[in-house]
Amino acid sequence: MADGMPTLLARLESPLRTDGYAFVPAGEMRPLLEQYGLRDWANFAASWNRLGLDRYMADGGRYRRRRHATFAISDSGIQRKKHQPHYQSRDYNELNGGIERWFRAVEPDVGAHPALVAILRLMHRIVADLTDPASMPDTWHTEIHQFRIEALDDSPGQPTPEGLHRDGVDWVMVVMIRRENVMSGETAIHDLQRTMVGSFMLDQPLDTAVVNDNRVYHGVTAVRPLDPTRPAYRDVLVVTFRHQ
Repeated sequence: MADGMPTLLARLESPLRTDGYAFVPAGEMRPLLEQYGLRDWANFAASWNRLGLDRYMADGGRYRRRRHATFAISDSGIQRKKHQPHYQSRDYNELNGGIERWFRAVEPDVGAHPALVAILRLMHRIVADLTDPASMPDTWHTEIHQFRIEALDDSPGQPTPEGLHRDGVDWVMVVMIRRENVMSGETAIHDLQRTMVGSFMLDQPLDTAVVNDNRVYHGVTAVRPLDPTRPAYRDVLVVTFRHQ
């Protein structure tokens, strides 16, 4: 293990233990991910230009583009699963839950990209460190979502159109890919009594949030264009882990 990695991991995991969430700035996230094989970030980030329109928005919005993939992750490695729908019950997603949602699959090269593999390996390490051994699954069901939220002058983009929510999983990681010509998009964290306990902005590429979905709610404010004559969007990667 390279010098510095235990310290970086400890700085990430400590607030997760005490508060149920952590904000990790890019300056700490990048060197940590590099220890897990991160490389060719620009190529990985460029794949967000090739997402498909999310046609399941119950609010009628056409501001969200995405791709989706599922994996089985264990101590034995990372295995991509056959493409399948994304499903959330209405208990967790009152807006879009209760139905199977089929999104475009993450491209094969992106699903095996060293940047993604590094993120998945790091997240597996985090959840292994923080999950009670008595309830540790042999294999984690992992989903990844590439999101682009587009904003227009008269139609702000909603990163979390369902509002303050939990995802119905065990752990969630959100990695900033790119912000282009947008303002706002602040992340708020609330405890189970819905009292705000923290807020931060994912601003720079690789700024990252990790949350224990069993302990906190999260939500993100709408994004609006700085210059309405230019394209405006917010790109993130969302990774979820739950007991398989």
